[in-house]
Amino acid sequence: MEVNIHEAKTHLSKLIERVQMGEEVIIARAGEPVVKMIRLAPRKRILGHAAGKIRFTEGWEKPLTEAELHRFLGE
Repeated sequence: MEVNIHEAKTHLSKLIERVQMGEEVIIARAGEPVVKMIRLAPRKRILGHAAGKIRFTEGWEKPLTEAELHRFLGE
């Protein structure tokens, strides 16, 4: 399906629904195609993908001292 920019702006949510159903939508400017809307594959989340990559130093959970806070804030 091909639509002009004005129509795409007016009916964007309906066009997105059509794309989600598998249809490709071409958006044209002055009759010249400039953008193609396609459905993206859903992202798969992998729990624990950062396991072993994050390290905490001893005392990380303790509040900052005044000196550390000023140093952190660049004062």
